Amino acid sequence: MWTQGVPVEEAAYQQIRNIASLPILGGHVAIMPDVHVGKGATVGAVIPTRGAIIPAAVGVDIGCGMVAVRTTLKASDLPDSLAAIRAQIERDVPVGFSAHRSPLRPQGPGAAGDALQFRIDGLVERYQGLRIMDRVGKYDPARVWRQLGTLGGGNHFIEICLDENDAVWVMLHSGSRNVGNTIGEVAIATARRTAEREHRRLPDRDLAWLSEGTKEFDEYVEALSWAQDYAALNRDLMVDLIVRALQRFFPGEVVVRESAVNCHHNYASLEEHFGATLWVTRKGAVSARSGQLGIIPGSMGTKSFIVRGKGNPAAYDSCSHGAGRRMSRSEAKRRFTRADLAEQTAGVECRKDAGVIDELPAAYKDVDTVLSAQRDLVDVVHTLKQVLCVKG
Repeated sequence: MWTQGVPVEEAAYQQIRNIASLPILGGHVAIMPDVHVGKGATVGAVIPTRGAIIPAAVGVDIGCGMVAVRTTLKASDLPDSLAAIRAQIERDVPVGFSAHRSPLRPQGPGAAGDALQFRIDGLVERYQGLRIMDRVGKYDPARVWRQLGTLGGGNHFIEICLDENDAVWVMLHSGSRNVGNTIGEVAIATARRTAEREHRRLPDRDLAWLSEGTKEFDEYVEALSWAQDYAALNRDLMVDLIVRALQRFFPGEVVVRESAVNCHHNYASLEEHFGATLWVTRKGAVSARSGQLGIIPGSMGTKSFIVRGKGNPAAYDSCSHGAGRRMSRSEAKRRFTRADLAEQTAGVECRKDAGVIDELPAAYKDVDTVLSAQRDLVDVVHTLKQVLCVKG
Protein backbone atom coordinates (compact mmCIF):
# COMPACT_ATOMS: atom_id res chain seq x y z
CA MET A 1 0.00 0.00 0.00
CA TRP A 2 1.40 3.37 -1.06
CA THR A 3 -0.76 5.29 1.40
CA GLN A 4 1.64 6.89 3.87
CA GLY A 5 0.07 10.14 5.07
CA VAL A 6 -3.12 9.51 3.10
CA PRO A 7 -6.41 8.62 4.88
CA VAL A 8 -7.99 5.27 3.96
CA GLU A 9 -11.51 4.45 5.12
CA GLU A 10 -12.24 1.15 6.88
CA ALA A 11 -14.67 0.08 4.15
CA ALA A 12 -11.79 0.32 1.64
CA TYR A 13 -9.61 -1.90 3.86
CA GLN A 14 -12.40 -4.49 3.87
CA GLN A 15 -12.65 -4.44 0.09
CA ILE A 16 -8.87 -4.91 -0.11
CA ARG A 17 -9.08 -7.90 2.23
CA ASN A 18 -11.87 -9.33 0.06
CA ILE A 19 -9.73 -9.05 -3.09
CA ALA A 20 -6.73 -10.60 -1.36
CA SER A 21 -8.78 -13.67 -0.39
CA LEU A 22 -9.66 -14.67 -3.97
CA PRO A 23 -8.29 -18.00 -5.24
CA ILE A 24 -7.56 -16.54 -8.69
CA LEU A 25 -5.14 -13.94 -7.32
CA GLY A 26 -1.75 -14.18 -9.01
CA GLY A 27 0.29 -12.33 -6.38
CA HIS A 28 -0.09 -9.46 -3.95
CA VAL A 29 -2.55 -6.59 -4.47
CA ALA A 30 -0.93 -3.17 -4.96
CA ILE A 31 -2.88 -0.23 -3.50
CA MET A 32 -2.33 3.31 -4.77
CA PRO A 33 -2.54 6.45 -2.55
CA ASP A 34 -5.81 7.63 -4.14
CA VAL A 35 -7.58 4.46 -2.92
CA HIS A 36 -11.27 4.66 -1.99
CA VAL A 37 -14.34 2.43 -1.95
CA GLY A 38 -15.52 1.17 -5.32
CA LYS A 39 -17.89 -1.47 -6.69
CA GLY A 40 -16.62 -4.78 -5.33
CA ALA A 41 -12.98 -3.70 -5.52
CA THR A 42 -11.47 -0.43 -4.34
CA VAL A 43 -10.68 2.31 -6.81
CA GLY A 44 -6.91 2.73 -6.76
CA ALA A 45 -6.07 -0.99 -6.88
CA VAL A 46 -3.81 -3.07 -9.10
CA ILE A 47 -5.08 -6.66 -9.13
CA PRO A 48 -3.09 -9.53 -10.71
CA THR A 49 -5.10 -12.64 -11.57
CA ARG A 50 -4.23 -16.01 -13.12
CA GLY A 51 -6.41 -17.22 -15.97
CA ALA A 52 -9.33 -14.97 -15.07
CA ILE A 53 -10.62 -11.38 -15.08
CA ILE A 54 -13.08 -9.77 -12.64
CA PRO A 55 -15.34 -7.60 -14.85
CA ALA A 56 -16.60 -5.43 -11.95
CA ALA A 57 -12.99 -4.66 -11.01
CA VAL A 58 -12.37 -3.34 -14.51
CA GLY A 59 -15.63 -1.45 -14.13
CA VAL A 60 -18.26 -0.20 -16.53
CA ASP A 61 -16.32 2.79 -17.90
CA ILE A 62 -13.87 0.51 -19.69
CA GLY A 63 -10.74 2.33 -20.83
CA CYS A 64 -11.57 5.49 -18.90
CA GLY A 65 -8.45 7.61 -18.73
CA MET A 66 -6.61 10.82 -19.51
CA VAL A 67 -4.90 12.65 -22.34
CA ALA A 68 -2.86 15.86 -22.20
CA VAL A 69 -1.14 17.79 -24.99
CA ARG A 70 1.00 20.94 -24.94
CA THR A 71 0.14 23.60 -27.52
CA THR A 72 2.08 26.47 -29.06
CA LEU A 73 0.06 28.97 -26.99
CA LYS A 74 1.47 30.76 -23.95
CA ALA A 75 -0.35 32.23 -20.95
CA SER A 76 0.23 35.72 -22.37
CA ASP A 77 -1.83 34.77 -25.44
CA LEU A 78 -4.96 34.10 -23.39
CA PRO A 79 -7.61 36.82 -22.94
CA ASP A 80 -8.53 38.14 -19.50
CA SER A 81 -11.89 36.33 -19.70
CA LEU A 82 -12.02 32.73 -20.85
CA ALA A 83 -15.83 32.56 -20.80
CA ALA A 84 -16.15 32.69 -24.61
CA ILE A 85 -13.58 29.92 -25.07
CA ARG A 86 -15.38 27.72 -22.53
CA ALA A 87 -18.69 28.34 -24.30
CA GLN A 88 -17.15 27.37 -27.66
CA ILE A 89 -15.71 24.14 -26.27
CA GLU A 90 -19.07 23.30 -24.70
CA ARG A 91 -20.75 23.87 -28.08
CA ASP A 92 -18.25 21.70 -29.95
CA VAL A 93 -17.89 18.83 -27.45
CA PRO A 94 -21.16 17.29 -26.21
CA VAL A 95 -21.21 16.69 -22.45
CA GLY A 96 -23.38 14.64 -20.07
CA PHE A 97 -25.70 12.26 -21.93
CA SER A 98 -25.45 14.28 -25.15
CA ALA A 99 -24.04 13.06 -28.44
CA HIS A 100 -23.15 14.52 -31.84
CA ARG A 101 -26.02 14.81 -34.31
CA SER A 102 -24.10 12.59 -36.71
CA PRO A 103 -20.84 10.62 -36.46
CA LEU A 104 -17.70 12.75 -36.52
CA ARG A 105 -15.62 13.09 -39.66
CA PRO A 106 -12.16 14.24 -38.48
CA GLN A 107 -11.12 17.54 -40.05
CA GLY A 108 -7.57 17.70 -38.75
CA PRO A 109 -4.80 18.68 -41.18
CA GLY A 110 -3.74 16.06 -43.72
CA ALA A 111 -2.31 12.89 -42.26
CA ALA A 112 -3.58 13.63 -38.74
CA GLY A 113 -7.21 13.68 -39.85
CA ASP A 114 -6.67 10.63 -42.06
CA ALA A 115 -5.17 8.72 -39.13
CA LEU A 116 -8.16 9.46 -36.92
CA GLN A 117 -10.57 8.37 -39.65
CA PHE A 118 -8.55 5.16 -40.16
CA ARG A 119 -8.97 4.37 -36.46
CA ILE A 120 -12.72 5.05 -36.62
CA ASP A 121 -13.08 2.76 -39.64
CA GLY A 122 -11.17 0.02 -37.82
CA LEU A 123 -13.44 0.27 -34.78
CA VAL A 124 -16.54 0.11 -36.97
CA GLU A 125 -15.29 -3.06 -38.65
CA ARG A 126 -14.36 -4.72 -35.35
CA TYR A 127 -17.69 -3.76 -33.76
CA GLN A 128 -19.54 -5.92 -36.26
CA GLY A 129 -17.80 -8.98 -34.82
CA LEU A 130 -18.30 -8.28 -31.09
CA ARG A 131 -20.12 -11.40 -29.96
CA ILE A 132 -20.96 -9.95 -26.54
CA MET A 133 -23.31 -7.44 -28.20
CA ASP A 134 -25.52 -10.35 -29.29
CA ARG A 135 -26.51 -10.71 -25.63
CA VAL A 136 -27.51 -7.06 -25.22
CA GLY A 137 -31.24 -6.31 -25.25
CA LYS A 138 -32.70 -3.16 -26.80
CA TYR A 139 -29.80 -1.05 -28.01
CA ASP A 140 -29.14 1.75 -30.52
CA PRO A 141 -25.90 1.01 -32.42
CA ALA A 142 -25.98 4.44 -34.09
CA ARG A 143 -25.44 6.03 -30.67
CA VAL A 144 -22.06 4.27 -30.42
CA TRP A 145 -20.69 6.37 -33.26
CA ARG A 146 -22.45 9.62 -32.35
CA GLN A 147 -20.87 9.43 -28.88
CA LEU A 148 -17.33 9.21 -30.24
CA GLY A 149 -15.80 12.57 -29.38
CA THR A 150 -18.05 13.29 -26.36
CA LEU A 151 -17.17 13.90 -22.73
CA GLY A 152 -19.84 12.34 -20.52
CA GLY A 153 -20.60 13.49 -16.97
CA GLY A 154 -19.57 12.86 -13.36
CA ASN A 155 -15.87 13.44 -12.84
CA HIS A 156 -15.11 13.63 -16.56
CA PHE A 157 -13.67 17.00 -17.54
CA ILE A 158 -11.88 19.11 -20.12
CA GLU A 159 -9.28 21.60 -18.90
CA ILE A 160 -7.07 24.30 -20.30
CA CYS A 161 -3.97 24.38 -18.09
CA LEU A 162 -0.70 26.27 -17.71
CA ASP A 163 2.55 24.51 -16.92
CA GLU A 164 5.56 25.78 -14.94
CA ASN A 165 6.77 27.64 -18.06
CA ASP A 166 3.36 29.21 -18.80
CA ALA A 167 2.78 26.93 -21.79
CA VAL A 168 -0.90 26.20 -22.51
CA TRP A 169 -2.01 22.55 -22.32
CA VAL A 170 -5.26 20.79 -23.20
CA MET A 171 -6.07 17.98 -20.77
CA LEU A 172 -9.17 15.82 -20.48
CA HIS A 173 -10.62 12.81 -18.69
CA SER A 174 -13.17 10.50 -20.34
CA GLY A 175 -13.84 6.91 -21.30
CA SER A 176 -15.86 4.53 -23.47
CA ARG A 177 -19.26 6.18 -22.94
CA ASN A 178 -22.49 4.17 -23.10
CA VAL A 179 -21.13 1.30 -25.17
CA GLY A 180 -18.38 0.62 -22.62
CA ASN A 181 -20.95 0.74 -19.84
CA THR A 182 -23.13 -1.76 -21.72
CA ILE A 183 -20.25 -4.18 -22.28
CA GLY A 184 -19.24 -3.91 -18.63
CA GLU A 185 -22.74 -4.51 -17.30
CA VAL A 186 -23.25 -7.58 -19.52
CA ALA A 187 -19.91 -9.06 -18.41
CA ILE A 188 -20.59 -8.36 -14.71
CA ALA A 189 -24.01 -10.03 -14.92
CA THR A 190 -22.49 -13.01 -16.75
CA ALA A 191 -19.77 -13.42 -14.12
CA ARG A 192 -22.36 -13.32 -11.32
CA ARG A 193 -24.47 -16.00 -13.02
CA THR A 194 -21.37 -18.15 -13.51
CA ALA A 195 -20.47 -17.83 -9.82
CA GLU A 196 -23.98 -18.85 -8.80
CA ARG A 197 -24.04 -21.79 -11.21
CA GLU A 198 -20.67 -23.04 -9.97
CA HIS A 199 -21.55 -22.38 -6.30
CA ARG A 200 -18.49 -20.20 -5.74
CA ARG A 201 -18.25 -18.68 -2.28
CA LEU A 202 -17.42 -15.02 -2.76
CA PRO A 203 -16.86 -12.27 -0.16
CA ASP A 204 -18.70 -9.91 -2.54
CA ARG A 205 -20.85 -10.82 -5.56
CA ASP A 206 -19.07 -8.06 -7.51
CA LEU A 207 -15.82 -10.03 -7.28
CA ALA A 208 -17.18 -12.77 -9.55
CA TRP A 209 -14.82 -13.61 -12.40
CA LEU A 210 -14.76 -15.06 -15.89
CA SER A 211 -12.25 -17.86 -16.52
CA GLU A 212 -9.93 -18.43 -19.47
CA GLY A 213 -11.04 -21.24 -21.75
CA THR A 214 -14.71 -20.28 -21.66
CA LYS A 215 -16.76 -18.68 -24.42
CA GLU A 216 -17.84 -15.91 -22.03
CA PHE A 217 -14.23 -15.04 -21.21
CA ASP A 218 -13.24 -14.86 -24.88
CA GLU A 219 -16.24 -12.67 -25.71
CA TYR A 220 -15.40 -10.31 -22.85
CA VAL A 221 -11.69 -9.99 -23.70
CA GLU A 222 -12.56 -9.26 -27.33
CA ALA A 223 -15.01 -6.53 -26.25
CA LEU A 224 -12.64 -5.25 -23.55
CA SER A 225 -9.89 -4.62 -26.08
CA TRP A 226 -12.34 -2.92 -28.44
CA ALA A 227 -13.76 -0.66 -25.69
CA GLN A 228 -10.28 0.35 -24.53
CA ASP A 229 -9.41 1.37 -28.10
CA TYR A 230 -12.75 3.21 -28.39
CA ALA A 231 -11.98 5.17 -25.21
CA ALA A 232 -8.51 6.18 -26.41
CA LEU A 233 -9.91 7.32 -29.76
CA ASN A 234 -12.73 9.17 -28.01
CA ARG A 235 -10.15 11.24 -26.13
CA ASP A 236 -8.06 11.94 -29.23
CA LEU A 237 -11.12 13.08 -31.17
CA MET A 238 -12.02 15.50 -28.37
CA VAL A 239 -8.49 16.93 -28.39
CA ASP A 240 -8.93 17.53 -32.12
CA LEU A 241 -12.24 19.32 -31.49
CA ILE A 242 -10.79 21.43 -28.67
CA VAL A 243 -7.73 22.50 -30.66
CA ARG A 244 -10.02 23.54 -33.51
CA ALA A 245 -12.17 25.49 -31.04
CA LEU A 246 -9.06 27.32 -29.81
CA GLN A 247 -8.10 28.19 -33.37
CA ARG A 248 -11.23 30.33 -33.60
CA PHE A 249 -9.74 32.71 -31.03
CA PHE A 250 -6.07 32.90 -32.03
CA PRO A 251 -4.45 33.97 -35.31
CA GLY A 252 -2.50 31.27 -37.06
CA GLU A 253 -2.60 27.60 -36.30
CA VAL A 254 -2.69 26.25 -32.73
CA VAL A 255 -0.21 23.40 -32.96
CA VAL A 256 0.16 20.51 -30.54
CA ARG A 257 3.84 20.43 -29.59
CA GLU A 258 3.94 17.66 -27.04
CA SER A 259 1.72 14.74 -26.15
CA ALA A 260 2.07 13.57 -22.56
CA VAL A 261 0.26 10.31 -23.11
CA ASN A 262 -3.17 8.91 -23.77
CA CYS A 263 -3.45 6.59 -20.79
CA HIS A 264 -6.16 4.29 -19.48
CA HIS A 265 -6.80 3.94 -15.77
CA ASN A 266 -9.72 1.46 -15.81
CA TYR A 267 -8.62 -1.57 -17.80
CA ALA A 268 -7.06 -5.04 -17.88
CA SER A 269 -4.07 -6.28 -19.86
CA LEU A 270 -1.98 -9.44 -20.11
CA GLU A 271 1.47 -8.72 -18.63
CA GLU A 272 4.62 -10.42 -17.34
CA HIS A 273 5.39 -9.89 -13.64
CA PHE A 274 7.65 -11.89 -11.30
CA GLY A 275 8.19 -14.52 -13.98
CA ALA A 276 4.47 -15.15 -14.50
CA THR A 277 1.96 -14.18 -17.19
CA LEU A 278 -0.92 -12.43 -15.42
CA TRP A 279 -4.04 -10.49 -16.19
CA VAL A 280 -3.39 -7.14 -14.50
CA THR A 281 -6.48 -5.08 -13.75
CA ARG A 282 -5.84 -1.43 -12.98
CA LYS A 283 -8.98 -0.09 -11.35
CA GLY A 284 -8.18 3.59 -10.96
CA ALA A 285 -4.45 3.15 -11.58
CA VAL A 286 -2.07 4.03 -14.40
CA SER A 287 0.73 2.03 -16.01
CA ALA A 288 4.07 3.56 -14.93
CA ARG A 289 6.78 1.44 -16.53
CA SER A 290 10.30 2.86 -16.43
CA GLY A 291 10.33 5.99 -18.62
CA GLN A 292 6.59 5.79 -19.43
CA LEU A 293 4.69 9.07 -19.24
CA GLY A 294 1.38 9.33 -17.41
CA ILE A 295 -1.05 11.85 -15.94
CA ILE A 296 -2.12 12.31 -12.31
CA PRO A 297 -4.90 14.92 -12.20
CA GLY A 298 -6.01 16.74 -9.06
CA SER A 299 -9.50 18.25 -9.04
CA MET A 300 -11.29 21.46 -10.00
CA GLY A 301 -9.09 24.24 -8.61
CA THR A 302 -5.98 22.16 -7.82
CA LYS A 303 -2.79 21.09 -9.58
CA SER A 304 -2.26 18.12 -11.88
CA PHE A 305 0.95 16.39 -12.87
CA ILE A 306 2.57 14.89 -15.92
CA VAL A 307 4.73 12.10 -14.51
CA ARG A 308 7.36 9.63 -15.68
CA GLY A 309 7.21 6.09 -14.36
CA LYS A 310 10.03 4.46 -12.42
CA GLY A 311 8.91 0.90 -13.13
CA ASN A 312 8.51 -0.23 -9.53
CA PRO A 313 7.94 -4.01 -9.71
CA ALA A 314 6.16 -4.16 -6.34
CA ALA A 315 3.48 -1.84 -7.77
CA TYR A 316 3.28 -3.86 -11.00
CA ASP A 317 4.77 -0.78 -12.72
CA SER A 318 1.80 1.41 -11.71
CA CYS A 319 0.90 4.73 -10.09
CA SER A 320 -2.26 6.51 -8.94
CA HIS A 321 -4.83 7.81 -11.41
CA GLY A 322 -5.60 11.02 -9.55
CA ALA A 323 -6.13 12.53 -6.13
CA GLY A 324 -8.97 10.14 -5.25
CA ARG A 325 -12.21 10.97 -3.50
CA ARG A 326 -12.14 11.44 0.27
CA MET A 327 -15.91 11.57 0.56
CA SER A 328 -18.92 10.36 -1.42
CA ARG A 329 -20.80 12.61 -3.79
CA SER A 330 -23.83 12.68 -1.50
CA GLU A 331 -21.71 13.66 1.51
CA ALA A 332 -20.04 16.45 -0.47
CA LYS A 333 -23.45 17.82 -1.45
CA ARG A 334 -24.55 17.75 2.19
CA ARG A 335 -21.45 19.44 3.55
CA PHE A 336 -20.69 22.11 0.97
CA THR A 337 -22.48 24.98 -0.75
CA ARG A 338 -22.18 26.95 -3.97
CA ALA A 339 -20.24 29.55 -2.00
CA ASP A 340 -17.67 26.88 -1.06
CA LEU A 341 -17.45 25.82 -4.70
CA ALA A 342 -16.90 29.40 -5.85
CA GLU A 343 -14.22 29.96 -3.22
CA GLN A 344 -12.34 26.74 -4.00
CA THR A 345 -12.41 27.31 -7.78
CA ALA A 346 -11.53 31.02 -7.66
CA GLY A 347 -9.60 32.04 -10.75
CA VAL A 348 -10.86 29.08 -12.81
CA GLU A 349 -13.37 29.63 -15.62
CA CYS A 350 -15.84 26.81 -14.88
CA ARG A 351 -19.34 25.92 -13.78
CA LYS A 352 -20.07 27.13 -10.25
CA ASP A 353 -23.65 25.84 -9.93
CA ALA A 354 -25.18 23.29 -7.55
CA GLY A 355 -24.82 20.52 -10.13
CA VAL A 356 -21.05 20.25 -9.63
CA ILE A 357 -20.73 20.83 -5.86
CA ASP A 358 -19.79 17.15 -5.47
CA GLU A 359 -16.75 17.82 -7.68
CA LEU A 360 -15.23 20.66 -5.63
CA PRO A 361 -11.61 20.21 -4.43
CA ALA A 362 -12.56 19.52 -0.78
CA ALA A 363 -14.31 16.31 -1.89
CA TYR A 364 -10.94 14.93 -3.01
CA LYS A 365 -7.74 13.99 -1.20
CA ASP A 366 -4.85 16.46 -1.22
CA VAL A 367 -3.03 15.79 -4.50
CA ASP A 368 0.37 16.88 -3.10
CA THR A 369 0.07 14.29 -0.31
CA VAL A 370 -1.03 11.65 -2.82
CA LEU A 371 1.98 12.47 -5.00
CA SER A 372 4.37 12.38 -2.04
CA ALA A 373 3.15 8.90 -1.07
CA GLN A 374 4.28 7.51 -4.44
CA ARG A 375 7.72 9.08 -4.78
CA ASP A 376 9.17 5.65 -5.55
CA LEU A 377 6.66 5.09 -8.37
CA VAL A 378 6.98 8.28 -10.48
CA ASP A 379 8.90 11.50 -11.05
CA VAL A 380 7.16 14.78 -11.90
CA VAL A 381 7.84 16.08 -15.42
CA HIS A 382 5.36 18.97 -15.55
CA THR A 383 3.06 20.64 -13.03
CA LEU A 384 -0.20 21.92 -14.51
CA LYS A 385 -2.71 24.40 -13.08
CA GLN A 386 -6.05 24.76 -14.80
CA VAL A 387 -7.46 28.12 -15.83
CA LEU A 388 -10.57 26.69 -17.53
CA CYS A 389 -12.61 23.57 -16.75
CA VAL A 390 -15.59 22.04 -18.57
CA LYS A 391 -17.73 19.53 -16.66
CA GLY A 392 -20.60 17.43 -17.90
